[in-house]
Amino acid sequence: MNNKAKFDLYAQLLREWSKKMNLVAPSTLADIYNRHFADCAQLADVLPRDAKIVDLGSGAGFPAAVLAILGWNVVAIESIGKKVAFLIAVKEKLGLDNLEIYHGRVENYVAALPRDKKNIVFTARAFAPLVKILDYVGKTGCRLFLLKGREIPAEIETAQKKYKFDYELIKSRTGDGYIIIIKKCR
Repeated sequence: MNNKAKFDLYAQLLREWSKKMNLVAPSTLADIYNRHFADCAQLADVLPRDAKIVDLGSGAGFPAAVLAILGWNVVAIESIGKKVAFLIAVKEKLGLDNLEIYHGRVENYVAALPRDKKNIVFTARAFAPLVKILDYVGKTGCRLFLLKGREIPAEIETAQKKYKFDYELIKSRTGDGYIIIIKKCR
């Protein structure tokens, strides 16, 4: 199955499952390809090709499943059982052997990471405020590639009261948000 067919099937699954549970805002279902797929896919332009992606709070698979379709090795962390069931269905129906699903809390996954975290990067979309994300993963030394909304300048200001970090902001091509890349957190 080529990537276009995978994204088409993913969109179909998202529409079907959204009738039963709240995976995404219903108003976004009419524009899945731009609002969700293209938004997440823009990370492909900035992620290191050899990275192992750990996606925090994957929910409906954004950006985890999108990045897996595009060829990255991804761990999707999700604590809500119904969303885990959806992610498992996406993984199986799309044949995403490079997508691992971790049913549990972010802090538990992070605590069990190996000492050598080389090539691990964290992603997230619509997961938590920046300061909370840094509370979870800031001490790992790993880079973060986050899809954030237009409120990111305020989130950065709040996080800088607690953490020192180097970052780069890239304007989103699909909306009024940003990609924030955090390279060093201390």
